[in-house]
Amino acid sequence: MLWIFRLLLFAAIIFLLYSTVRYLVNPKRKLELAHEQKRFYFHDDTENVRKNFHITYKGVLFEGEKYLGTTEYAFEVVSIHLWPKSNNALKGLAYEDFIFIEDQILEVYPNAEINWKSPVKEFMNKKPDMD
Repeated sequence: MLWIFRLLLFAAIIFLLYSTVRYLVNPKRKLELAHEQKRFYFHDDTENVRKNFHITYKGVLFEGEKYLGTTEYAFEVVSIHLWPKSNNALKGLAYEDFIFIEDQILEVYPNAEINWKSPVKEFMNKKPDMD
């Protein structure tokens, strides 16, 4: 009878360790933590083109929609539509911040054309003078 109790106790400890590790490496939790800490984090399933990706940068959460198309040699993501989850959170972001986000996306999807949705689209079209 004692060995059954020990076995159940051992199984419970293993389950707790597994659950803790799974929680700590969960990408959604990492995204939420980076969002709270106003850090950059890119959450994406690159193997699944149908799944939207999320980016957090300086406390602003963005969502991106990927579209598959053809390049010269393969089918790849050729178009990305990107928008902020909350327009009010954009306060304080500069032109260079959006360029940084685009550069990070282009590292993962080098053949993609990035299209911002309003109001970022209008802001990006008014490129500031970089004298």
